[in-house]
Amino acid sequence: MYLDQGWLSDIVHKSSPNFNQRPLGVAPELVVIHNISLPAGQFGTGFIDALFCNTLDCAAHESFADLVGLEVSAHLLIDRRGKATQFVGFDDRAWHAGVSRYKGRDNCNDFSIGIELEGTDDLAYTDAQYSTLRQVLAVLRGHYDLPHDAVVGHSDIAPGRKTDPGAAFDWQRISDVLNRSV
Repeated sequence: MYLDQGWLSDIVHKSSPNFNQRPLGVAPELVVIHNISLPAGQFGTGFIDALFCNTLDCAAHESFADLVGLEVSAHLLIDRRGKATQFVGFDDRAWHAGVSRYKGRDNCNDFSIGIELEGTDDLAYTDAQYSTLRQVLAVLRGHYDLPHDAVVGHSDIAPGRKTDPGAAFDWQRISDVLNRSV
């Protein structure tokens, strides 16, 4: 796996319209780990891809009513089988963090990469997801020279508003890729 013009090789690419350019001179400095399932707690439905590509039929499930008109994306989704799909090039700004703050800086979308794991806060993530995440993080750290503390949860940049990736995420499973102890 390697990067070619902001896109990972050897994975599925589905272009999301929900992105724009990063501010001039700003490169990725942070990776934000999220979780998502649509409907909540259901996996493998294809609804996440549809949400990120603005093709979600919001009438398909009653819980989707709040998603009407929502324009969101992540750079990458890792499903329960460990399959990665990239929606936005890493050099561009995906719309994943919302209102956020990291080390005194607002608008984390400007300088971060968003990685969604198909899951929930309280259900263990799969070995395949950790394996793929570790590979992706190694590539990103090497390419962007990310500092050792540059991988955080959505809850770390939006405390009180977000809880993902949740207590089920085992930071120890990726600590060696981060070169830090957890």
